[in-house]
Amino acid sequence: MVRERLAAMVASASDGAVTAEEAMAAAVPLSALGITSLAQMRLIDAVENEFEVEIDLAGDGFELLDDLDVLERYIKAHRSDS
Repeated sequence: MVRERLAAMVASASDGAVTAEEAMAAAVPLSALGITSLAQMRLIDAVENEFEVEIDLAGDGFELLDDLDVLERYIKAHRSDS
């Protein structure tokens, strides 16, 4: 369920440039599909607000945004309700 929600968030953050279906099926980094830096910032904001986690851009934050599976694991490990 988290992965599906993240895919929908990718579609929203990218204004549809990358669909939820494309994000779910991606075999390449999301940035290779056309996720712009603006879309990444929107995605960070949405993920932080919805899942109550903090994504540290000074660390590996941008790398998290390139793979839904990695981002899902990060969220599950850092959620305040887990």
